[in-house]
Amino acid sequence: MNDPRKITREEILSMGQWETKAEVLDVSKGHKKLYIGIPVETTLQENRVSLVPSSVSTLVAHGHRVVIETGAGEKSNFSDNEYSEVGAEIADSREAVFKADCLIKVAPPTLDEIDLLHPNQLLISPLHLPFLTEDYLHKLKQKRVIALAMEYLQDRDGSFPVVRIMSEIAGLSAILTAAELLSTTGGGNGVLLGGISGVPPAKVVILGAGVVAEYATLSALGLGAAVSIFDNNIYKLMRLQNRLGRKLFTSVLNPVYLERELITADVAIGAIHSKSGRTPMMVPEDMIRKMKPGAVIIDVSIDQGGCFETSEVTSHEKPTFIKHDVIHYCVPNLSSKVARTGSMAVSNILTPILLRAGETGSLEKLFFEHQGLRHGIYTYKGCLTNEYLAQRFQIKYTDLDLLLTANF
Repeated sequence: MNDPRKITREEILSMGQWETKAEVLDVSKGHKKLYIGIPVETTLQENRVSLVPSSVSTLVAHGHRVVIETGAGEKSNFSDNEYSEVGAEIADSREAVFKADCLIKVAPPTLDEIDLLHPNQLLISPLHLPFLTEDYLHKLKQKRVIALAMEYLQDRDGSFPVVRIMSEIAGLSAILTAAELLSTTGGGNGVLLGGISGVPPAKVVILGAGVVAEYATLSALGLGAAVSIFDNNIYKLMRLQNRLGRKLFTSVLNPVYLERELITADVAIGAIHSKSGRTPMMVPEDMIRKMKPGAVIIDVSIDQGGCFETSEVTSHEKPTFIKHDVIHYCVPNLSSKVARTGSMAVSNILTPILLRAGETGSLEKLFFEHQGLRHGIYTYKGCLTNEYLAQRFQIKYTDLDLLLTANF
């Protein structure tokens, strides 16, 4: 006989289905609409622009406001009309652009531009170490801005996306520039970079085995030059040879081997990148004195100080100088020679970051969640957060992780 007090399995499974349930509300994720400013670049013969029209179109479609100073994209062959057609606001004054909560530049701000910044503003720009001064950092601290260096931005795998894409451009441009400088009309010895029948090719020595070296080597080999590569990281040398699919002359940065190669080199390319501070100086002046007259040095590492002792910053207006009968090319923004390509490359990297910042709801939360972005910050609301810069200029250093943790 069934016990009337016993509850069946079916009743247990259906219990509560007719009871009033708590209402589940859709919780907003706190999307933040960004106010982005793009000014005209006025220094270092900078021809690039940080956001191209296609990227602006994407940002505007997500509800963000983009204000661009008139003429900002002209040197990259992007007109004001192209920007306005995709929803950007065209401003006639720099002051209007600098009111933005997020200011993006492809050249470091000048001291006069720093005066236009305001507290809690996010500044995204390169950090050219050769031009950096103590007064410059103190002014940024006084403005209490969040300054983020493009070249120190990291992906989750530890790579530097802006450096990588600019390095691809720089590697290709370095070889094409070297070929031009070797010619008689370029001031060189009249040497063709690639060999021809009966004439040996020019000799190219590359310091570093990173992305710049990879693309410089591809370009040099494509033109028929002989290439030697030096780096202290054996795994980088192995990776480079595997990617190129052929054996090359490779060596650690041994002074004996390096001097032997440089003495007979037609072109020497500095392509060493530092993760946090100045590029190490790898070639002393005595070694450069022994290079043959008319040889060409292209120091791609000059934006981090350079890896040749004789390197001095030059510009696109006067890109070269001669020291010890060796032609030096030390332009820091090498990719500005191909401004349209360089602009599109930078824009492709920054746009997803800006979209993510809008989705997160606050920049502080985005920085807290993304270690790679934190790595790029060097001043944060009045504090210097880059340890290398603090040691170099003897300024108090504050740990960024502690500052961000204190805000939550």
